Amino acid sequence: MNISKELNNGILIFISIGIYFLFMELLGLSDVFLLRLLNIFIVVYFINKTIKSNYKEGKTEYLENIISGSLTSLIGVALSVAGLLAYISMKGGNAYLANLSKNFLFGGGEPSMYQYCIGLLFEGIASSIIITFTLMQYWKDRPIKGY
Repeated sequence: MNISKELNNGILIFISIGIYFLFMELLGLSDVFLLRLLNIFIVVYFINKTIKSNYKEGKTEYLENIISGSLTSLIGVALSVAGLLAYISMKGGNAYLANLSKNFLFGGGEPSMYQYCIGLLFEGIASSIIITFTLMQYWKDRPIKGY
């Protein structure tokens, strides 16, 4: 079975982010805001991998690569948020969510686990699209040979 590179890299984003956050939780660092932001490097790596692969295959059209990079990141974001929702549910739902960092996404109040995940979904979609556009600016002027 041949899985598209977008799906494959999206799944790798999900797995990598999941391992990263589980490792942080095991070390007791899951409430450190700056460490939570480092997952952006995982997303950048796999979106770049998708776009670079397209260029190696001779697919250099801007729109085609924007769609490919965006699809990769959106798959990763959707799977990651679904995984987070399942993880929060397994750990006790809203009671567990109250233990997560208060300053990460919501400045105040106590969102439900569904509100929290929807907020992360929108944040993830926005940041993924920004990352994809930024990487496309990098790749649009690259020569086809000599990576």
